[in-house]
Amino acid sequence: MKNTLPVLLLKTLILLPNQEVKLELSNDLSCDIISLASSSFHNELIVLSLKDQMEEKPEISDLPNVAIVAKIKNNLLLPNGKLRVTLRGLYRAEVKGLLNYQEQEDILECQYEKMIVPKYEEIEALAVSRKIEEMIRDYVKCDGVPNSILNVIKNVIDLGKLTDLVAAFLPLSFARKLEYIEEVNPIVRGNFLIDDLHLELEVNRLEKKLEEKFQSGLEESQKEFILKEKLKEIEEELGDVHSKYEEINSYTEKLNSLGIENPRINQKIKNEIHKLKLMSEVSPELSSIRNYLDWILNLPWNHFSKDETDLVLIKKRLDKSHFGLDRVKDKILEYIAAKNRCQNVESPILCLVGPSGVGKTTLAKSIADSLHKEFYKISVGGLNDSAILNGHRRTYLGSSPGKVIEGLKKCGTKNPVILIDEVDKMVHDYKGDPASTLLDILDKSQNKFFVDHYIEEEFDLSNILFILTANYKEEIPYELYDRLEVVELSSYTLEEKMKISKKYLLPSLYLEHGLSTKQMKFLDASLKDIILHYTNEAGVRDLERTLRSVMRKLIVLEDFEDVKVTPEVVLSLLGAPKYEQKIMIKESVPGLVNSLAVSGLGGRVLPIETCFYDGNGNVKVTGLVEKALDESIEVAFSYILRNQNKFKLETCDFKTKDLHIHLLEAGVKKDGTSAGVAITTSILSLIKNTCIPKNVAMTGEITLNGFVRKIGGLKDKIIGAYNEGMKKVFIPNENHNDLLDVPREILEKLEIIEIDDYEEIFKSLFM
Repeated sequence: MKNTLPVLLLKTLILLPNQEVKLELSNDLSCDIISLASSSFHNELIVLSLKDQMEEKPEISDLPNVAIVAKIKNNLLLPNGKLRVTLRGLYRAEVKGLLNYQEQEDILECQYEKMIVPKYEEIEALAVSRKIEEMIRDYVKCDGVPNSILNVIKNVIDLGKLTDLVAAFLPLSFARKLEYIEEVNPIVRGNFLIDDLHLELEVNRLEKKLEEKFQSGLEESQKEFILKEKLKEIEEELGDVHSKYEEINSYTEKLNSLGIENPRINQKIKNEIHKLKLMSEVSPELSSIRNYLDWILNLPWNHFSKDETDLVLIKKRLDKSHFGLDRVKDKILEYIAAKNRCQNVESPILCLVGPSGVGKTTLAKSIADSLHKEFYKISVGGLNDSAILNGHRRTYLGSSPGKVIEGLKKCGTKNPVILIDEVDKMVHDYKGDPASTLLDILDKSQNKFFVDHYIEEEFDLSNILFILTANYKEEIPYELYDRLEVVELSSYTLEEKMKISKKYLLPSLYLEHGLSTKQMKFLDASLKDIILHYTNEAGVRDLERTLRSVMRKLIVLEDFEDVKVTPEVVLSLLGAPKYEQKIMIKESVPGLVNSLAVSGLGGRVLPIETCFYDGNGNVKVTGLVEKALDESIEVAFSYILRNQNKFKLETCDFKTKDLHIHLLEAGVKKDGTSAGVAITTSILSLIKNTCIPKNVAMTGEITLNGFVRKIGGLKDKIIGAYNEGMKKVFIPNENHNDLLDVPREILEKLEIIEIDDYEEIFKSLFM
């Protein structure tokens, strides 16, 4: 007859009949199984041990065919929330089937039959029992083996019970104990035990022999140490001190000079020096201790560089190295001014966010130079191993401290500027979460007690001025973003690039190539030509490369004086223009509208075009559109359909037409909701057969009710619109305060129209 019981799966534990085990269960499923067995199955359940201990989600086919029926003797809920359970194995059972329990599908229910013990000769069983008892007595005589097993088996007559009790006691492998569970015949299990006991006895004899040999070697080592100590005294008398003792004295003097205030750290270093002193020269651990001492004794425990405090001089140095970037410079000046009044002021954690080439990394280096601080850069782009930041444990071969401790050692001061580059490109996977580790390093409430895994002792990082960089604000890990002072560096305008070229790039390049303005002069027209037709970037990195290329091409020529670099010279040296004038719409047609976007190259104009053709009312979207933008298109189309009468679209039959929306520059991925108003305008322009002027652009998120909501990156978008020749730009009224960051000369040349409702755009362009 088949019986049923709930199943408890054990991964690393074997339960045999007549054996008791104590378990502490923490997961909800195991606790539910115990509760079910107690309430509905008379405290009985089936215990199955997995064959593959590494299997996280075993299949039914992975489970053994022989199980143990167990009794719950007691269970107790502990204060820590875990359930302590005592199980006693009763007998072996054959698994006939496994089903999901009806009332709770996560619990398995086992159909089983009690296994019948085969008949065997009593005389053979008696002989096997006596042999086992004899070997057990020999086994407990071994060092370290408790004799409690003798009391347990003293009055046991049944061979089956004897084999189960002894097998539970022996340190057998998991797989071997599974064989004991699956074997029903006591005679066979007895022979298993005789083989295993014989093996254990041989292993114990060999271990004892090795221990004696080791003890003998240890005495020799002690003897060697005593002789070396005597040799040291002799060498000192002769004036020939061994280099190892010079090294130890050097470490001790270095420790005394550091003046480490923490007594625990001080004592630990002394212990390491003492350990080195006692260690044999041939010990493999010797180099590990030396490396550790070299690291910990060369950290700047109490050494600070003297910061520049003159605000006027700091500002002058920052202005000399970088054009604009006033917000970042103001943050630094505010910090220094506050620190001049109170030394305990916490340094800001600046995060410079902006497109490539706008000067984030070089600005961080200039900040360090202007403050007279040491500078160190850590690049975390693509990083997924936290140990790169907080070190490897000393137990690993080739271990070393993390990048922060490495930077402090190289800088030699406790208050350097440390740049953490590309924080938006860190990776979080199964290897680690570097963002959480970086949080420990940056957070002022935690980094006073930062512990590197290699150093193993607290080191105060609160005096470091951390500066982070990122290309995209949205991709900075959330746990970090909350603690950062984010400063956005936007794209440069044409005028700004011209000023940067004249004031910073060209003087530096003249100096680099040993030239002067008398020998070579770039005309404004040629600079403008290079910026518009040979570079396409938010910053000036490519511009610098191009100017350097022009200089070197001219240097290849014979000796020259008073060379004027004209647009014609640029064309002859650099060839045909790489980029055309950036106004992308050559001719206005219905359905073609300029939207504004932000990419890795800064703000840019992104045209959107639409067309109708015969169909079934479907909407087709192309141009590498991501999910958020796809949903924005659906919202825009629904808004138009809802307001057909208001927009006078009665003549358009949407059910017999298919709409195709295409976002130009198909090689660039596009996401976000800020193109909602542009998509709406494009569709209406097509339906009403109205051309939108090619020098008009717009940005804003649209709702189903036509409200225009706030968007991000407005400054970059306005600069992009200006750079690409726009004259009129529609923006959400909610972004009004963002206009304060836009250069005044751009606002004076652009007509900025702030809107709350889409009808304002409709009235301006269609009525």
